Amino acid sequence: MYNDLLWIGFALMDLSLVLIIYRLFGKTGLFGLIVFNLMLCNIQVLKTVELFGMTTTLGNVLYASVFLSTDLLSEFYGKEEAKKAVLLGFATLLMTVVYMHIALLFKPAPGDFVQSHLESIFSFLPRVAIGSLAAYLVSQFNDVYIFHALKEKYDGRHLWLRNNASTLLSQLLDSLIFCFIALWGLFPKDVWIEIFITTYVMKVVVAILDTPFIYLAKRMGLKQASIL
Repeated sequence: MYNDLLWIGFALMDLSLVLIIYRLFGKTGLFGLIVFNLMLCNIQVLKTVELFGMTTTLGNVLYASVFLSTDLLSEFYGKEEAKKAVLLGFATLLMTVVYMHIALLFKPAPGDFVQSHLESIFSFLPRVAIGSLAAYLVSQFNDVYIFHALKEKYDGRHLWLRNNASTLLSQLLDSLIFCFIALWGLFPKDVWIEIFITTYVMKVVVAILDTPFIYLAKRMGLKQASIL
């Protein structure tokens, strides 16, 4: 119960902060959030927790808010800005992996106590890093494509539909690609399926939670437009 309540509070806090950062910094803030959340969620994903009777990874909250930020960029600034943010996030994630691997190659000083901890966090298996990067790039571009396809089809109406449809389908792709590249063959088939399902279920919950937040952001965006 403690973890469940903490997780709900964490999700609401993170989604609320997306709106606050957007309100204060506009498009630049959303770009920064995508980079910030990507870096943190790829660290938090290493921690497994019990939530609602399921074992899952902790990075799902922050990763879901990356999709909210991308959808906000798509809604207010267009497809090209959203794609630019996706590529910026990918480049930052790739640089983080490379730079931290280089940092681990340095021999630590005799009194150093950090090396072993950094190795525990950043010594990802190559396939895990590749899985994370591939899943992010494919799912985010898919999110942008579906969001704008639905926006054009319904002439800007049904924001809830394009927000949820783009995110839910893209999160499914993300979970499938990551679990297949990073985890296939490391676990028995039934365990692999359980990991895939629980990971996606948690992402679905956060995706549904973000719907009221994108409507709030829409109102904020209209107010900003009227000020300008």
